Amino acid sequence: MDRVLVIDRDRATREELGLQCLGRDVGVALAENVCDGVRVLLSLPVSLIVVEAATLRLTPREHAVLFERVAPGVTVIVTVQPETSLEVRVGLELTGFRVLTRPVSAEDLLDKVAAGAEG
Repeated sequence: MDRVLVIDRDRATREELGLQCLGRDVGVALAENVCDGVRVLLSLPVSLIVVEAATLRLTPREHAVLFERVAPGVTVIVTVQPETSLEVRVGLELTGFRVLTRPVSAEDLLDKVAAGAEG
């Protein structure tokens, strides 16, 4: 994996996850919102997109189309709060996103991607 894009409203969370990725020799790009994330995707290739569910303002399907257009074939992991309903989680999964409960670590992300590649 070459580079991860982390889209999260919380600066401390972005930076912590970014440092964890760098510690595993994975490059990182950080964005505060989806608009900034799209700008990053238009200028830098990434291997993985990690986006906080609270930053998603469109429907899951619309976001899936958006990410596929600006970063074709790149895995998108959506991070959700522990209290997020099963219905929301399943909806995100059915759209094609992988879902992880916050807080997440770089190890969680890389494990989820590896598991998806195997199955």
